[in-house]
Amino acid sequence: MLPLWVWASLVGALAQTGRNATQKGLTARLGTLGATNVRFLFGLPFACGFLTLALWQTGEALPALPPRALGFTLMGALMQIAGTALMLQVMRSQAFGTTTAWLKVEPVLVAFVGWALLGDPLTLPMLGAIAVAVLGVLVLSLKPGLGRAMFAETGPAAMGLLSGLAFGLSAIGFRGGIVSLPEGSFLIRALTILVLSLTIQTLTLALWLAFKDRKALTGALSAWRPSLAAGFLGAFASACWFIAFSLTSAANVRTLALVEVIFAVAVSALVFGQRTTSRQLLGMVVLLAGVALLLRVSP
Repeated sequence: MLPLWVWASLVGALAQTGRNATQKGLTARLGTLGATNVRFLFGLPFACGFLTLALWQTGEALPALPPRALGFTLMGALMQIAGTALMLQVMRSQAFGTTTAWLKVEPVLVAFVGWALLGDPLTLPMLGAIAVAVLGVLVLSLKPGLGRAMFAETGPAAMGLLSGLAFGLSAIGFRGGIVSLPEGSFLIRALTILVLSLTIQTLTLALWLAFKDRKALTGALSAWRPSLAAGFLGAFASACWFIAFSLTSAANVRTLALVEVIFAVAVSALVFGQRTTSRQLLGMVVLLAGVALLLRVSP
C-alpha cells in the first residue's frame, strides 16, 4: 500500500492542475500578479476553515509557534513569491522555453538544500531517481532543438536556476516550519503552517498591489465567483502539499509533484483536443519510471 504522503502529493498535483485551469481566465482580467494574489487572498479563508475543522475533529489545541518555525515559514512564503516573480520575468523574455526547462531542475536543488538545512535523507539512489524524473519532464517539455539552446545563453539559464532555487527554498521553508513545531499531529502542524504562510503572502501581495496596481487588487473582489473556485482549489492543493511535507522530505514531495505535467497534458488532450506526441509519451514514461524508482529507494 502506498504511504499517505504519496496520496497527498498526487491529490495536490491534481488539485493544482484544476486551479491553474481556473486561474487562467483571471490572468486576462486582473493581470499576472493580480491573478496570483487570488490564490492567496481567496485561499486563506478556506485554509482557516480546514484548520478549524481539523482542530474540532481532533480535539487538539493550536500549537505554539517558536521563532524557528516562524523563520522557516517566513522564508518559505517570501521565496514562493520571489520564485513566482522570477518566473513571470521569464515569461516576458524570448527565452521562455529555455528558462522554463532550467526551472524543472528544482527537485534536484531541493534535495541538496533539504539535506544541508534540515538533515533530510539523501542517498545516491534517491538522487538518481530524482534525476530520472526531472529528465522525463525535460523530454516532455522541450521542443526539438531547444536542448542546445539551454546552454547557449547564461542569462536565461541563471534566471531559471534562480527561480527553481527560490521555489526549492520555499518548499524547504514550509517543511522546516512544520517540523519545527514542538507539538501537534502531522495534520494540525501542516495546516497551522499553511494558514501562517498564506497570511504572510496575502498581506505582502496586498500591500504591494495597493501601492503598485490598486486596480488589480480591487478587480479580484469584483471577480469573486471564479476567484472563489481558484482560491478553494489552491488552498486544497496547498493543504495536500503541506501534509506531504509533514510526512517526508521536500525532495520526495517536489519530485512526485512533477506528475502535474502529465495531468496538464491529459487535460489539454481531453478538454482542448490537443494531440499527444510520441515525444511527450516518452517523457511521461521516463518521468513515471523516475517516480517509481524514488518510491522504491526512499527510506
